[in-house]
Amino acid sequence: MQDLVIRLDTESKKHLYEQIYEHIRDEIKSGRIAYKEKLPSTRSLASYLQVSRSTAELAYEQLLSEGYIESVPYKGYFVSRLEELYQFSSEFRDEEKNINKSTEKEDGERCKVDFSPNGLTMSEFPFGTWRRITKNILSQDKKELFLPGKAQGDEELRTTIARYLHASRGVNCEADQIVVGAGNDYLMLLLRYILGEDIRIAFEEHTYPRAFRIFGLFAQKVITVPWDEGGICVEEVQNSDANMVYVMPSHQYPTGIVMPIGRRRELLNWAAQSSQRYIIEDDYDSEFRYRGKPIPSLQASDSAEKVIYIGTFSKSIAPAIRVSYMVLPRGLMKKYEENCAFFSSTVSRIDQTVLNEFIRDGYFERHLNKMRKIYREKHEYLLEQLTPFLEKFSLSGEYAGLHVLLQAKEDSSEEELVKKAADEKIRVYGLSEAYVGENKKQRHCSRATVLLGYGGLSMEEIRFGVEALKRAWL
Repeated sequence: MQDLVIRLDTESKKHLYEQIYEHIRDEIKSGRIAYKEKLPSTRSLASYLQVSRSTAELAYEQLLSEGYIESVPYKGYFVSRLEELYQFSSEFRDEEKNINKSTEKEDGERCKVDFSPNGLTMSEFPFGTWRRITKNILSQDKKELFLPGKAQGDEELRTTIARYLHASRGVNCEADQIVVGAGNDYLMLLLRYILGEDIRIAFEEHTYPRAFRIFGLFAQKVITVPWDEGGICVEEVQNSDANMVYVMPSHQYPTGIVMPIGRRRELLNWAAQSSQRYIIEDDYDSEFRYRGKPIPSLQASDSAEKVIYIGTFSKSIAPAIRVSYMVLPRGLMKKYEENCAFFSSTVSRIDQTVLNEFIRDGYFERHLNKMRKIYREKHEYLLEQLTPFLEKFSLSGEYAGLHVLLQAKEDSSEEELVKKAADEKIRVYGLSEAYVGENKKQRHCSRATVLLGYGGLSMEEIRFGVEALKRAWL
């Protein structure tokens, strides 16, 4: 244990040993010094507090006599178990009981099934493989991994990411165009220093709210524009004074729309009309597609180098990995080197090395194929369970990602659907939660729509949840 910080009042009528005793006693009773924790030796404590050793010994003897600490020969003084040594005041106990009752009540009221669109299945994560790679790396005594690395991220990982993106998403880039960061949030904030202050960015009216809020922190102007079955309305973007657009063309959140080739060309043509225009492509949920061929990224069709491509391993591997990547056009890469190259990398070099080997040696591809199979089975099971709903609801956003949308055919409010589900202890998410337009009362989607995520649910939870929704909505 570290030295104890005790404020001694030399002017007090209390002896110094009493002050030391009372301080340690109170710290033990409050739990700030825990059971079995080792206390400093009397010599060390006396030296630290600048008192005689006999003063420290007297304090410890008092604690020993009252049972707060125990002495272990040749090892030192340790905190005793206190449950049977004293009772909390009745007032504290009554408060504790009320807290426990409140917690039990909250637990009882919590939802039984949460159809979160952000849920993931973590039980299939290859813990053994990840642990083995980590152990092998640490056993090699690579001292350089404990030193600062390049701001962009280690070159080996960036090279591996470039190869993976080209093979899986058609992204055309070199390792020196990639910036690795701890999450998409950091990379989007980094754009503030790459692009400068004149950022006028357009979002679809329904979009990823977190990205919208992040750009709202520093963009000169944040614009919302309508969308249709093809995604963002480029004509509306053209009519605005936006010089940037944020889109998720491969699987738009939350609508699940896949932007068709014609709309992609319109968007790329818009960006090519000015040297100041750029498109941010967030490749959200692109790894999980259950019908047809994988859809190439928008960046794959970008011949004018106008697309800033952002992706993450949080959903394909695990949220705690916190490794994202941004592919910059070469013109912006120069600005990054001028303005941001002095930033320290936000991802541990050990984590980068582990992830690099995980991808490079084929473990990532095997894990991803396994998860695609698991999510496809859950997706198909959910669609099967939702068949009885199709008389009163229309289904969309299926065959990709980790959620689907149900839209009421009859007049019904979103709030009503969410509340009725909650009454059955089922949590669903309204489409309006992702609405970022200026007028919250004027939704693009006039009919009530809810999102049903299935990534983090078992088959039994899906069945149970849908049965409950039948009782609530049908």
